[in-house]
Formats: sequence, C-alpha cells, structure tokens
Amino acid sequence: MSERTLSAVVLAAGQGTRMRSERPKPLHMLCGRPMVRYMLDALGEVAVDRVAVVVGHGADVVTKKLQEVPGPRLEFVEQRTQRGTGDAVAVGLTGLPDDIDDDGDVVILPGDTPLLRAETIAALVTEHRLSGAACTLLTARMDDPTGYGRVVRDKEGRVRRIVEQRDADEHEKAIDEVNTSIYVFRRGLLPAALRRITPDNAQGELYVTDVVEVLAEAGHLVVSVVADDPEETQGVNDRAQLAAVEAELRRRTNLRWMEAGVTIVDPAATYLDMEVVLGTDVTLFPGTVLQGTTGVGTGSEVGPHTRLVDCKVGKRAVVTETVGDRAEVGDDAVVGPYASLGPGAHVEAGTRTGPFYTGAAG
Repeated sequence: MSERTLSAVVLAAGQGTRMRSERPKPLHMLCGRPMVRYMLDALGEVAVDRVAVVVGHGADVVTKKLQEVPGPRLEFVEQRTQRGTGDAVAVGLTGLPDDIDDDGDVVILPGDTPLLRAETIAALVTEHRLSGAACTLLTARMDDPTGYGRVVRDKEGRVRRIVEQRDADEHEKAIDEVNTSIYVFRRGLLPAALRRITPDNAQGELYVTDVVEVLAEAGHLVVSVVADDPEETQGVNDRAQLAAVEAELRRRTNLRWMEAGVTIVDPAATYLDMEVVLGTDVTLFPGTVLQGTTGVGTGSEVGPHTRLVDCKVGKRAVVTETVGDRAEVGDDAVVGPYASLGPGAHVEAGTRTGPFYTGAAG
C-alpha cells in the first residue's frame, strides 16, 4: 500500500440555523466536548500530517476553542461567504502548506458527524490507497434516505455521481445508498476538479459532491466504502438530533468504563463526560453526573443523585447525594448525604462530612 502523505480538511463554518442558538454549531457540547472535537478524534488512527479547519460563523471563538485541543497541528482558514461545500473545501485546501506532497491524499470531513469512529476513517483511507482511486467516499444504506444525496452507479456498479435530494428524479430518489459527506481524495487532482464544478443546482451552491462526477467523467476511478453502521454517519442539525447523539456517546462511554472494571448500577441514569477518569472497582449509583475533568479513585462509591464538576475523589471514598465543584475528597472520606462542596473545598482523608456528621470541609 502506498505511503503517500495524508492531510485533512474539517468543514466547521456552518451557522446551524436549525439549532436556534447564538453558539456556533461546531461548539455545541456533547459529553463535555465541543461537537467538532469528535471529528478531530476520528482522525486518531490515521497518520495525518496537517489538519485545516474551515471556520465561518463565530470564527474567532471556534478557533480559540480548538487551539486548546491536543493532537496534530491545526491550521484555521475562514470561509467569509457561504457558497457551498465545494467552496469550503477549496478554502480549506489553502490552509494546507505547499510542502505537503501534492501526490498525497486528503480526508474531507464535515464538522457535525460526532458519532464517526476512528476505525471507520482508517478503513476508508486503507481502501482508498489499496484501490488506487482518485476519490473514495463513505456511503451508507438507509431504509429512509430522504434528505440525503444518492450515490448513482453505472451498469457495472461503478460510482458515477452523487445527486442531491432536491435535484433527484423519482428513480434516483428510490436509491437507498447515500452520501455521508466524508471522502478521501488524491490531493493533486482535487483543486482542478473543484474549479470545474458550477452552482447549477436547486440551491445555487458549489457542491463538493459534484467533484465525484468530474473525476469519473475524466476517467478516474471513484470507489466507495459502505459504513457498517449507518447511525455512525448521522449529522447533527437540530437540538433533537443533538440529544440523540449525546445518548449514543454516553452509552459508548459507559460501556467503555464497565469493560474497564467500573460498576455502573444503571447506565441509563449515569452521565459521564469524556474527560472523566475512573479507577477500577469504582461503583456509580443512579443519578450520578460526573463532568469536566472529574477523577474518582479505585474502590470509591459515588451516588445516588450526585453531581461533581472538575472534582477529585480519592480511593475508597463514599460520596452520596452531593454537589461538588472543583473540590477534593481524600482517601476513605465519607461525604453526604445532602453535602455541597464549593470551589476549593477539601475533605480530609478518613473524615466524614454532611448534616449527620460533625466536622466540615475545609
């Protein structure tokens, strides 16, 4: 398999009007992380040299937030006028330095598909390089493909083009294989193909999807990888979808910790942010909410009905029906019920704090 260089462009310029929010769409929070962060995490299993993030609405705040993210170096490029995904990709390519190999590959990701797994991107890149394709797109098969661009193939089954819902005829609307807006392109071919697309469509925009037809008509190979789980490719466009995605991410997080030796009595009633760290043999009772960088030591019990934000709980501690914010609980301490630990509070090791015990948090 070729060892060409690999870069990425993440499209995070959208305003997200359906979110009905002043907050830029990429920064809506999911399990304690901004949504666009999950797209950067999805690149974790491929050797990406550089990532260009296309920003637009709320560009300054999006840039500032993502500069805090560890990982590959990020370049930020602003799409000042929203002219479609094709224009956004062209803008994104300007953020990739000239010293990156023109014969390399570039991954294109939307900024609003947070359920995407790193292994899916790795499989997409592997197929792209094994096939020698000019473009490899991630597709999904949907029982109800309404609203998605359809993947149109020729009689031999080769990908020829993508047609958007608004531009599809009745035959094309019956196709159940849809585009997910996730691609790998040969970088050297992409700029010229982008220059050939036009806004001749119902939206009057430049669609990156039209690049597929440009490459296919020029005789280049275009292939696809069908996602094993269609739900993984779902975008977030409104608050209801945001809540549904949060529930799935929370399910994955709880499962990961249970596999690591944590007892979660009722996973459906336990909320853990992504940055939370738990020791083995921790027990979490229903109604437990652990947020931010909260850490809980080995053998401790937390809950029921406890919310801790950026707190540190030692080993073998018991924290019951408690609210804590930037507080620390020592080893073997007992806190609650009905305790409130404010910023800077410290419960000494082996002590008891709550309305039924003498002593207080210092």
